[in-house]
Amino acid sequence: MNSREKILTAVKRSKPAFIPIAKLDTQFESAIDNYLQSFITVLELMHSKIKIVTDWQQINDDILALKNDGYYVLNAINEIENDRNSIMQKNKNELQTLDYAFIKGDIAIAENGAVWLNDESFVNRLLPFICKHLCLVINTKNIVCNLHEAYQKIRINETGFGVFISGPSKTADIEQTLVIGAQAALNVTVYIIE
Repeated sequence: MNSREKILTAVKRSKPAFIPIAKLDTQFESAIDNYLQSFITVLELMHSKIKIVTDWQQINDDILALKNDGYYVLNAINEIENDRNSIMQKNKNELQTLDYAFIKGDIAIAENGAVWLNDESFVNRLLPFICKHLCLVINTKNIVCNLHEAYQKIRINETGFGVFISGPSKTADIEQTLVIGAQAALNVTVYIIE
C-alpha cells in the first residue's frame, strides 16, 4: 500500500456518519396584519416617496410630464410605452446624466420596504444605480410579508442578476450628520398600483 492509499483509507475510516440537513420551517405566524400599510409605513421611515395609483396610465402621465419639463427620463416598464431598446444600448457615459429611471419591481416586502428587481426588469444593470431619481412600480398583489416569502417566489436561476432595493442610501459617517442619497439615487419613489 502506497502513501496515497494509506491516506485515503485513513480518511474513509474517520469519516463521520451521514447526518441529514435539518429542514427549516419558514411557515410562521406573521405579526403584520396589513401588508400594504406596513410597506408604506416602512417606506416613509426610509425617506422614500409613495404614490398610490390605480392604473398604468397615471404612471405614463407622470413620465410624459417629466419629459415635457426637460428631464432625462428612461422607462423600462413593459406595460406602457417604454425605452427598453435604447436602454440596452446605453453605456455609463450616456446614463450618468439620467434624471429619472422607471422600473417595475417583481416583489415588495412589507417588513423592510425592499423591492426585488431582476435584470429583465431594468434591462441595463446600471439603470437603478446611476439615476438621480429612482421610480419603482409594484402591484399590491406582489407585496409579501417578509424575506422568507420573497425567496420562495424569486426564481434567481431564470435571470442573470437581481437586487433588493430599499429606499435611497443613507450615511451618518461624517460628523454624525444624516445624509440621504449618499450613493446611487438621491431619492426613491415607489408607485403602488392598487
